[in-house]
Amino acid sequence: MSVKESKPNLTVSQATDITGRLFGLTVSSIRPLPSYDDQNFHVVSSEGGQYVLKVMNLADSQNLPLLEVQTHTMNFLWQRGLPAQTAVPTVTGQLMSLEEIDCGFGVQKYLVRLLTFLPGTTIAQVTCTPQLLYEVGRTAATMDTILLQMEHPHLRALQRENFIWRLASVPLLEQFLSVLDGDPLQEVVKKVIEQFKTRVVPKLNSFRKCINHGDFNEQNILVEPDGPSSYRISGILDFGDMSSGYFVFELAITIMYMMIKRPRPLAVGAAVLAGWESVIPLNPEERDVLYLLVLSRFCQSLVLAHYTVLQQPENEEYLMVTARPGAQLLQLLWETGRDEVEKIWFSGAAEFIQNSLRTDGVNN
Repeated sequence: MSVKESKPNLTVSQATDITGRLFGLTVSSIRPLPSYDDQNFHVVSSEGGQYVLKVMNLADSQNLPLLEVQTHTMNFLWQRGLPAQTAVPTVTGQLMSLEEIDCGFGVQKYLVRLLTFLPGTTIAQVTCTPQLLYEVGRTAATMDTILLQMEHPHLRALQRENFIWRLASVPLLEQFLSVLDGDPLQEVVKKVIEQFKTRVVPKLNSFRKCINHGDFNEQNILVEPDGPSSYRISGILDFGDMSSGYFVFELAITIMYMMIKRPRPLAVGAAVLAGWESVIPLNPEERDVLYLLVLSRFCQSLVLAHYTVLQQPENEEYLMVTARPGAQLLQLLWETGRDEVEKIWFSGAAEFIQNSLRTDGVNN
């Protein structure tokens, strides 16, 4: 089954009907939201609430244990003070429903949920100060630390060994490399994959395990104004890429996405790292691979975006929103080199913490 056939394609009328029938809401307005391989609608009800109707792709709709864990995770984080989306129960009290829908490929079963609509704008749309980037790093580390406490009968569903977006799956990119034929970055991607196999895979047992959100990106973090010139994190979206992983994987993914479309992208890692280490400092083995892991995530984004565009050419603008600027940043990171980038990140993080301590001392 192609990505295009797997992705749902409900009409507004179908989405309106499902919202009313499953959740008992009268829809006053509904509009599609951009999405990668699921389908999302922003719903405003006559009763006064705002929601996101999320229809999962066919492949994921067949993995109910995984979706149960994802849904439980959102509620678990919300109950512990993090601003995650949560699922709204159906009229019969269920948090999800498997619905038979015809999206043009015959009647198929799609998993449907109604999620809370969180306030704020995506972090991609605001100027990121070092303090906000620090908060992003701190929030990511806090999230993974909280998830260490989570119990659920289907946690094993998070293993997802062949899930292509897991950072551990970087070697699987080799099967898609032809999508970069003619692109000079293809050689860089090949070299990163080889380094991943020789420098990361043998050391996996040295990294501390956790559950990864796996997609803590610039479109999945919402912020709201907090004073005249600062922001606070008001929402964490999209737990669809959750998997068993490692703390340092989450950090690398976060740094990579926070670099997108920033005026000083190499400096971003310092503030994110400082925030992360305020919660869980890296061990030496984790520090040793951070640069390579950030490169690896850029490679994943580039290769998989190009591959998916071949499946969904009509969705190219959304699919390439990260990959286009990401290609330039992959080149920049690679050409700057490990030693210089690590110096910027690790020395910058230490300097950020020292400056914060001085500021705290003055304020106290």
